[in-house]
Amino acid sequence: MIPYKRSQRVSDLLREEIADIIIYRLKDPRIGFITVTGVDVTDDIKMARVYVSVFRDEERKTTLEILNSAKSFIRSELSKRLRMKFMPSIEFRLDTSSEYGNSIEKLLKESEGKSDSSS
Repeated sequence: MIPYKRSQRVSDLLREEIADIIIYRLKDPRIGFITVTGVDVTDDIKMARVYVSVFRDEERKTTLEILNSAKSFIRSELSKRLRMKFMPSIEFRLDTSSEYGNSIEKLLKESEGKSDSSS
C-alpha cells in the first residue's frame, strides 16, 4: 500500500515537470531566477496551485504575470509529458514562506538581543 494520497504524488510530479518546463521551454527573457517551491493539488485533481519563489523583489509581479499568461502553454506541455486522464488547471502564486521565515528569524534575534542586555 502506498503511504500517501494520489493527489500528493501528482503534486510532486507536477512540481518537477513544471520547473523543468519553466527552465528549458519557456523562452521569456523577462523571467529571472525562479524556483518552484511547491504544488498543491485538490483531492479530485482538478486544480493545481503552483507556488513560486522569485529571487528579486522587483521582478515578482512581472514574473507572476508572465507565468499566469503562459499557463495554457505549460499545461499543454504537461499533457505531452504526463499520461493522465485529466490535466489539472494551473494557477501560479507567490510563495511567501521564506519572507515569513525571515521575519520570524529577525524577531527571534531581536528578542535574543534584548534578553542578553537585560541580564
